[in-house]
Amino acid sequence: MFFDYETLKLIWWLFIGVLLIGFAVTDGFDMGVAAWLPFLGKNDDERRVIINTVGATWEGNQTWLITAAGAIFAAWPLAYAAAFSGLYIALLLVLFALFFRPVGFDYRSKLADPRWRNAWDWALFIGGAVPALVFGIAFGNLLLGLPFHFDDTMRSFYTGSFWALLNPFALLAGVVSLSMLMMHGAIYLELRTDGAVQQRARKAALYAGAVCAAAFALAGIWLALGIDGFRILTMPEANSAFNPLAKTVEKAAGAWLGNYRTYPWMTAAPAAAFAGIALALWQGRAGRQFVAFFFSSVALAGIILTAGFSMFPFVMPSATDPNSSLTLWDAASSQKTLGIMLIVTLIFLPLIMVYTSWVYRVMRGKVTIQSIQDNTHTAY
Repeated sequence: MFFDYETLKLIWWLFIGVLLIGFAVTDGFDMGVAAWLPFLGKNDDERRVIINTVGATWEGNQTWLITAAGAIFAAWPLAYAAAFSGLYIALLLVLFALFFRPVGFDYRSKLADPRWRNAWDWALFIGGAVPALVFGIAFGNLLLGLPFHFDDTMRSFYTGSFWALLNPFALLAGVVSLSMLMMHGAIYLELRTDGAVQQRARKAALYAGAVCAAAFALAGIWLALGIDGFRILTMPEANSAFNPLAKTVEKAAGAWLGNYRTYPWMTAAPAAAFAGIALALWQGRAGRQFVAFFFSSVALAGIILTAGFSMFPFVMPSATDPNSSLTLWDAASSQKTLGIMLIVTLIFLPLIMVYTSWVYRVMRGKVTIQSIQDNTHTAY
C-alpha cells in the first residue's frame, strides 16, 4: 500500500467529510425543496412545479447518504456500532421520515382529490424537514458528547435517552441544519422555476439565510463560552491499531477552539459559511441563480467543515467516560480494509461524479406551469 496506517486514517476522515458535504449539497436541496412545498406552492400547478424540480434526481442524490453511512460502517466500525445502538430511536425517526419521500412522489398525483394531494404535500414536508432537523440535533449532541462508554471487553453501553438528545444546544444545531438546507432548497427553486414561485423562493431564501447565519453565530458563541470540549492528553502512536481506552482524554472549557489556535487556516471554514450565505443571497437577488447556488453550496460546506474541524480528531466523544471517546485514530478499520476501500473509491468516485454531472446537464432548465400542463400524465 502506498500510504501508511496513520495517513489512511486521515484520508478516510477527509473522504467521509466529502461524502457528508456531497449529501448536504445534493440531497440537501431536495430536503429543502420538500420542506418549502406546502408554503411556496399556492395551488396544485405550483406545487407540481416545485415537486418536479427535484422529482427526476432526488433518488440519485439520496445515494450520497447511503454511501456515507456505508463508509462510516466500513471505515469506523466502532463509531457505527456505538452510534446505531445508542441513537437507535433517532435514526429510526429519520428512516421513517424518509419513507414519505418515495411514496409521496409516486402517489401524490394518482388522484386529483385536493385532500389526497394536500396530505401527500405535508408528507413530503415531513420527509424533508424532519431528517434535516435530526441531522443537526445529532451533530449538536456530538459536540456535547454522547453518554456512552466501553467496558474492558470493548462492549458499548449507552446510558442516555431519546428525550435527552433534545437539549437546547442540540436543538439550536438542528435549527442551523434545517435553515441551511431550506435556504439551499429555496435557492435551487430560484434556479429551476420562474414567475410567482421564483419570487416566493427568493424571499424564502432570505428568511432562511438570515436564520441560518444568526443560529450559526449563536451556536459558535455558545460553543466557545458555554460548552466544555474534549482534548487528548496521552495516546499511543497514531500509526498503530489500539484499544480506544488506551488514551487519556479530558473535558475542558474552550477545548473545541484548540484546533483553530493550532491551525489558523481552519478559520477559513466558518468564514466560508458566513461569506457563502451572504454572497448566495446577494447573487440570488441580482438574478444570478446559478452563482447563488454555488455560494449556497460553499456555505453548507463551511458549516459542516466548521463542525468537523472543531471536533478533530474526535469522531464520537463520550460525555460519561471521556477516555471512551472515539477518534479517527482508534475507531478505524484495519490498514488493509482502509487501503482496499481507498482503491475502490479512487476508481468509482470519479465515474459517479461524471455521471451525476451528465444527469444534471440533461435535466437542466426551468420547470414551468406550462410544461407541467403539457405533460400532465408524465410529470409528478
